[in-house]
Amino acid sequence: MYQAALDRAVEKTLKNLKIYVEQFPHVGEEKGGFALYGNTTWTNGFWTGVLWLLFEYSGDSRFAEVAEGLLPSFRERLDQNVNIDHDIGFLYTLSAQAQWMIRKDESARELAIEAARKLADRWNEEGQYIQAWGDKGDTTHSGRIIIDCLLNLPILYWTAGETGDDRLLTIARKQAEKSRKFLVRGDDSSYHTFVFDPANGQPVGGATHQGLHHGSTWSRGQSWGVYGFPLSYRYTKNKAFLETGIRMAKYFIEQLPADLISHWDFEAERNDDTPRDSSATAIALCGILEILEHLEKDSSDFVYFSKAAGEIMDALIRETSTMDEPDLQGLIKHGAYHVSNNYVPDGFLIFGDYYYLEALMRMTNKSKGYW
Repeated sequence: MYQAALDRAVEKTLKNLKIYVEQFPHVGEEKGGFALYGNTTWTNGFWTGVLWLLFEYSGDSRFAEVAEGLLPSFRERLDQNVNIDHDIGFLYTLSAQAQWMIRKDESARELAIEAARKLADRWNEEGQYIQAWGDKGDTTHSGRIIIDCLLNLPILYWTAGETGDDRLLTIARKQAEKSRKFLVRGDDSSYHTFVFDPANGQPVGGATHQGLHHGSTWSRGQSWGVYGFPLSYRYTKNKAFLETGIRMAKYFIEQLPADLISHWDFEAERNDDTPRDSSATAIALCGILEILEHLEKDSSDFVYFSKAAGEIMDALIRETSTMDEPDLQGLIKHGAYHVSNNYVPDGFLIFGDYYYLEALMRMTNKSKGYW
């Protein structure tokens, strides 16, 4: 079944190459496919990530040629500072860093390193955190961190390893520690964002941007923690990060409905009209697979998460995959982008496609992705 899902992804994406040309799929309603953009949004790296995964799987040079052809737009974007904030990791891990890992392209390596240093420039020394949104010092967002940023930290860890720049390692580690302390609640649920006084780093409080309300748990935010903390463990070997990821993963699994596709917010009323978020489920699955990499195979947690991973992967294929719907552009349906704003509450999300593919590649031992 996994092999068939990957083969269908190859076929569908080859068709999409003719549609997207030099543009990037972002999000979109199911019937109309993806909205296409130039290299201006936070999701652009996921498209190149999809291309590199499928190149690794199939060996078809067309995927690599398109991904490599898009790299100059990432160079231009960084040089011109076009919509560059903490999502630098999402953008450049899955484009420049992936290209270096697969092709050993020195220019791609240098671009990834430059991007990581640009991310480090968002460090607030007084508060000891990476500012999420806005220009550095922005009066509205200068005190804000968000849980999504955990997936932007791997490019800092990687660059520290490549260059010996321990400052980047320190920034990434401290950001993960601050996220663990302030974004994860006592019951292992999570805030989407947390705000500090930027002048002195004193905590102000937790909040949400895309969840149901400030005290709820936005499922995609939880999934960023499920994956992000084990990734920080991979690089730092700080057991607290792995333990946090394990606790958050168990919370996520326990909130899943019978069909195992998460609702968009774990406190949303659950009925037939409540949007699901397949992307949150796919991200969390990748986190569970990362956790399994670090567990003893005879442990009860390994047995628990192995069972959950297989069931969730099967559910994603059964409930959300478009593998038997060749006219649909996206790989998985029922992604919820921004339900509170009624913006694509049920459609395609390019990052959902990426994590679905990464999970399939992990499950078949083809690749572990590029984080």
